[in-house]
Amino acid sequence: MPRHGSMQYWPRKRARRAYPRLRSAPKCAEPKLIGFAGYKAGMTHVIATDSRKHSITKGEDIFMPATIIECPPMRLAGVRFYWPNKKGYGTCPAQDFFFKADKSLSRKITPSKSSKTVDDFSKINPDDYSNITAIVYTQPRFTGIGKKKPEIFELNIGGKSNADKLTFIKEHIDKDITVQDTFQEGALIDTHSVTKGKGFQGPVKRFGVQLKQHKTEKGVRGVGSLGGWRGQGHVMYRVPHAGQMGYHQRTQYNNQIIKIGSKPEEVNPKGAFINYGLVKSSFILVFGSVPGPKKRLIIFTHAIRPSRTEAPPAIQYISLESHQGN
Repeated sequence: MPRHGSMQYWPRKRARRAYPRLRSAPKCAEPKLIGFAGYKAGMTHVIATDSRKHSITKGEDIFMPATIIECPPMRLAGVRFYWPNKKGYGTCPAQDFFFKADKSLSRKITPSKSSKTVDDFSKINPDDYSNITAIVYTQPRFTGIGKKKPEIFELNIGGKSNADKLTFIKEHIDKDITVQDTFQEGALIDTHSVTKGKGFQGPVKRFGVQLKQHKTEKGVRGVGSLGGWRGQGHVMYRVPHAGQMGYHQRTQYNNQIIKIGSKPEEVNPKGAFINYGLVKSSFILVFGSVPGPKKRLIIFTHAIRPSRTEAPPAIQYISLESHQGN
């Protein structure tokens, strides 16, 4: 019987936090954030004219499932500078500048007494550093999920040089950054999120192991003989055993943004989204599903390996029917 469970994901343990951390960044020539973040509200379906070049339904109105992600504006908490690594691999953080924290950010971190201002950047030579990144935070108080404490994380900045990145930082201190400033309709994105947690599960549910014959004396749902996996004097980690299932960080590549909007009434269903409420700020519609439960923060970036370039489908109808089962 072939083994189950992707070897790409190991160890299968709980994520460190409820929102992901980014370890790679796509290249972008424009001086802007390479990504954004929003809260997953739920799913709906749209009727849209298929614009895919080689589709057999090109030009026809088709049914498309879509995920709604509410994207309140983000703000800059600070900036991080990196030294070039003299050993030739990776980079080393040189220094962080945190700006004056507002009331919402102080719920997450302790405000620094040595907060820097725009004047402090005039003394910095951007060519002395290998990279400059932004430390941003969300503003969940603009949503309807009843949350006040923001998430704070690091995002790379596009641009042809460090001077362009530093100029972007100076222009956006104490200003809101919207999803419309970062993405356009039809763009391909990579979604990074933490999946829905399912707790401690056995090997049958966790790896799809086949049930043993019903007359087996020592359990039907066990793995059975470990076979050749015991040749090393111990049980290898590849053996499908019980353990944590779900609540893992996952990246989903090349999702398409089919709509970016600022009018919540265009997507709010009758009776609101179950377990979420009403969308109250800007939002995006992503074709297909996105990992993670409702209210979870989804970080999406420009596609690091785009597979195609397509115009967004012309949306004819967005379902606003009740999700309450009425």
